[in-house]
Amino acid sequence: MSEQPMRILVFSHRAEVRESIISAIGRRPAADIGRVEYIEHSGVGDVLADMDEGTVDLAILDGEAQPTGGIGLTRQLKHEIEDCPPIVVSVRRKDDRWLATWSQADAVLVHPLDPLTAAETVADVLRARRVPVVSG
Repeated sequence: MSEQPMRILVFSHRAEVRESIISAIGRRPAADIGRVEYIEHSGVGDVLADMDEGTVDLAILDGEAQPTGGIGLTRQLKHEIEDCPPIVVSVRRKDDRWLATWSQADAVLVHPLDPLTAAETVADVLRARRVPVVSG
């Protein structure tokens, strides 16, 4: 029986940004993570709906998205969803890392994306997410 692939939501109003994120991370960010599947959204409403459903294992939000950026959206989601999935924010400038930290993002990717760093970052966040809870 094969394990369901983890679901990664990728949000940007620009298709080329979504494509660059997906290409950098790949379909298998690390051997122990297995394959992942991507859900692409260009609108905030779709992001909110999927995040509310609880079917997303990780969200990657474009900090530069218009009209609503991923930084503000991250902060909103972290405050509104009780067991919010981890969120990675992608930014254009290293100097914007502090904004992603303010948003309570679990990690930050800086464009241009380095495939090794992007895949490793996503794998680390997914590993932290799936740590099993041990009942006593």
